[in-house]
Amino acid sequence: MSRERVALAGALAGVILLFAGGARGGTLTAATIPASPASPQPGAAFLQDKGTFRILVNGQQVGKEEFEIASRGGDWVAHDTSEIQGAGGTSRVTGTLELHADGTPAHYEWSTQGEKKATATIGFEGSTATIDLHIEGVKPYTQQFTFNSPQVVILDNNLYYQYAVLASLYDWNRKGTQTFAVLVPQELTPGTVTVESAGTHDAGGKKLEELAVKSPDLEVDLFLDGQRLVRIVSPSANAEILRDK
Repeated sequence: MSRERVALAGALAGVILLFAGGARGGTLTAATIPASPASPQPGAAFLQDKGTFRILVNGQQVGKEEFEIASRGGDWVAHDTSEIQGAGGTSRVTGTLELHADGTPAHYEWSTQGEKKATATIGFEGSTATIDLHIEGVKPYTQQFTFNSPQVVILDNNLYYQYAVLASLYDWNRKGTQTFAVLVPQELTPGTVTVESAGTHDAGGKKLEELAVKSPDLEVDLFLDGQRLVRIVSPSANAEILRDK
């Protein structure tokens, strides 16, 4: 599966790629995520939002993302569509994440069109996530992960609004360093990230809250105007995601 995963990663897989490696093997395997520090109680302070991001690498725009989050009954649905310009042409990635009111995931699906076409769905039952993956020209693949709790954050390749969901789950009252279990579906990769408040910064007369997101492979800074995610910076990759509206 490793060769297929590389093909699916897209033009910016190396920009904000949380974890290397991932699941391997047969048509159905299961993995239990190692124990990690206790996750904070989710804030789940979601607000309806809609807008676009520009995706820049080395100061040049290489793509854009359209996103929306809206309530549905007592739950929430976040939808993203990104278009990335790469050496092989334009790749299009779409993700739809259904969340319970407390921020725990209920269902996720993504699709990509580019050099390869692929789709996948993830069902969440308690602390278990089951991924069904379909790649053009490849036998269907199923992978199952068991986490320590139902609170799992989806942070998928090239779908950056999902970082706004992570920011909403951060306990702003408690602050400090908080640990979250995450899943990167396009990489079939679980792991953890830590999130910590980095204070308030002035940006063009606005006070933006900064969150530092870290994993063993990644450091990303999030900037928020209230609950609106307006900027993401990945210094090591010289990449920046800027909100247009």
